Formats: sequence, C-alpha cells, structure tokens
Amino acid sequence: MEPWEKVLVDGVLFPEEVHGQIACADCHAGQNRPDKFEAHVGLIENPSENPVESCGECHPDVVATHDNNLHNNLEGYWTVLDARTVPEDHEAIETMFGNHCSSCHATCGECHVSQPNLVGGGLIEGHLFNETPSMTRNCTACHGSRVGNEYLGKHEDLRPDVHFTQGRMSCVDCHSGHQMHGAPDDCQSCHTGPEAQLAMLEEPPNHRYDGVQTPRCETCHATVAMQGDDIEMHQEHGGDLSCQVCHSVAYTSCDGCHVQISETTGNPFFATDDHYLTFMIGKNALESYDRPYEYVTLRHVPIAHDSFAFYGDDLLKNYDALPTWVYTTPHNIQRTTPQTESCDACHGNADLFLTIDKVYPEEVEANLPVIVDIIPAPISEITATTTITTTTVITTTGESP
Repeated sequence: MEPWEKVLVDGVLFPEEVHGQIACADCHAGQNRPDKFEAHVGLIENPSENPVESCGECHPDVVATHDNNLHNNLEGYWTVLDARTVPEDHEAIETMFGNHCSSCHATCGECHVSQPNLVGGGLIEGHLFNETPSMTRNCTACHGSRVGNEYLGKHEDLRPDVHFTQGRMSCVDCHSGHQMHGAPDDCQSCHTGPEAQLAMLEEPPNHRYDGVQTPRCETCHATVAMQGDDIEMHQEHGGDLSCQVCHSVAYTSCDGCHVQISETTGNPFFATDDHYLTFMIGKNALESYDRPYEYVTLRHVPIAHDSFAFYGDDLLKNYDALPTWVYTTPHNIQRTTPQTESCDACHGNADLFLTIDKVYPEEVEANLPVIVDIIPAPISEITATTTITTTTVITTTGESP
C-alpha cells in the first residue's frame, strides 16, 4: 500500500476532539487540492519533529523543556560516547550515531498519536490524541527487549512485575509526563526564591541516572524508608542496598553490539554477540547523596572494543573509562525472591556477586569500580566473630563471661 493509504483518520471521533478543530494543513502543510498527489506536495509527515512550531502555541510549558527531554536529545548516548572516545574520532562517531542510534529519538506525536517510527509508525486510534501514551504500543514498543519483557513477564519461568500483576500499573504511573517532557525533577529548579535568582541553573540531566532519583520506591513504600515496618532486612540494609538487590529476579544482559551497513540493501543494521538472563549484584559506581547504596544490581551492556570497527580502527580509545557492567533498575520486582528467603541467601553466596572471575579478561580494567572484591561473609561467621570479640572484651575487664 502507498503510505497515504495506511493513514486512516477516524472521521467521526477525531473532528470532535480539540485537535480535530485544527485544519489538517495547519500542522501537516501540503496543498489544498482535490488531487491527492498535488495535495501532498510539501506534506509534513511528522509535524512534531518541530515541536515549537507545531505544538508550542498550545503547549508552551511542555515545549519550554523539550530540549532537556532525553527522548529528544539522546544525551544518554553521548554521555557514554564522549567518555569512551576521543575528539579526533568524533566525525566517524557522529556518522555512526546518525546511522544507528538517532532513530531512537521520539517526538511528541510518536508518544501521543502514533507508534514510534522506530517500530514502524502507524496511527494508534485514527489520529486521536492520547493524553496518556499506550504502554504496549508506545512505551514498550521501544523499551521492549528488556523493560517490556521483564515487566510483562515474557521470560519463561519468570513472573511479571508485581506492580503489573497486583497493581495493574502502567509505565506512566511511575514515569510521569512531567519527567518524560524533560522538566526538572526537583521543585526548586522552577520555583525559585529571591535568593536563588542569581544562582546558575543546574545543567539538565545527561543520562537517566543523573540528578534526583525519580521514580524511587520509597515514594510509595514510605514505611521502608522510615524503617517503620518489622522486616529485619529493611532495618539492616535500608540505606546500603538498592531495593532491586533484594526484590528483583533474573533480567537480560547483552554482549558485544556491532554495527554495519548492509552491502545488499545499503541499510544500517546491528547484531549482538549474545544475550542472556542473569542476576548480578555489584558496587555502586554512581554513589551519591540521592543514590547512597553500596550495592546495586548490574546489567551488562552490549559494548565491545570493536563495536564501531566498520567506521574506523580503534574508535573506542577510552573503552575502560566506564564499566560495561552498569547500574540498572530491573522491571521485574517481586515481594518474595530467592534473595529474601534468608540472610545467607546473599551473605556468602558468591553466585550473586560480580566478582573478578565473572568479568571478561579484556573488560576487567573497565569494571574495577563495580567489581566486588570480598563478598559479604555468611551471617553465621559474622555472629561467631561478634561472640568471640564480646567474650574477649568481657574477659579483659575481669568480669565473668
């Protein structure tokens, strides 16, 4: 079918909604002609590629922060690429990025009107505008291989996330429109007092774990944050373990993404060496006031020394600048997991921790910040040591043990 034949606008419902009161040409341009080919001369397929022009008149607050939206600026990619590459190679890296990475960019319309172009596009409901994006046709259409499969329970023998099965929660219940539109995560950035007017504004986030931790589990589970329940592990580890360390199960990691241009079609493509389910606890390389945890869950990302070899030799000269096992927040939360069965489910269990023997030899240097050198000892050993120490102290004071 021709592209125009696939665009079926609901002629009954769409004219009745607020966007239906706007003439088609006001957003899509084109020509007011009865002949379809003449009418489509100069047609703008995706008006929200230019949000200021197409959306700004009615949504100035959203457009004002659009440049900070990670779905728009893709700064998360460049945070990693800038760290691992050197300036003299950036021309080749930018070419690679344009061919293989920039398609992950999403516009307003690709969340609120159609499926993202990355997954083939297509109107969701006859050009009706959805204030809340569809979880499956918008969010997990792109974030499907990891987040979607974990959250919806699409891995064999693994349950869906408890927030989905018990709470019937969709992505936007945690990831608000405020956040998705690139607005600051803290009140003070917008609602400043007189004393802050002269202060420089903070830089917008350049990756998804930058700045304030949002969403955070404690927002809803306040009793855990306040140590207001009777769960011993919460009392002991509430501040030094991320919640996922105890409450997530196996999730997907990937190895070695390689990018190329097809000699047959001329289209860019990529392939990964391997993907597998794992569960790995490691050190927190992003430790901060807002993420104070000593231990977090880690996921292996699909990067290799020769990932971009198609575009030039040794383009990742600073490969070791960042870990390949990275801070992650799996979307398969369970109340009861193998880790919550007992203290020694984790203590003394080497299988759960990213120790040096589990890291590829060529990636050891990169992962030194997250590798666990000494796994926590079994509780029985800690208890025995405490007993011996206490006995020694009492005996030294001359009192009966």
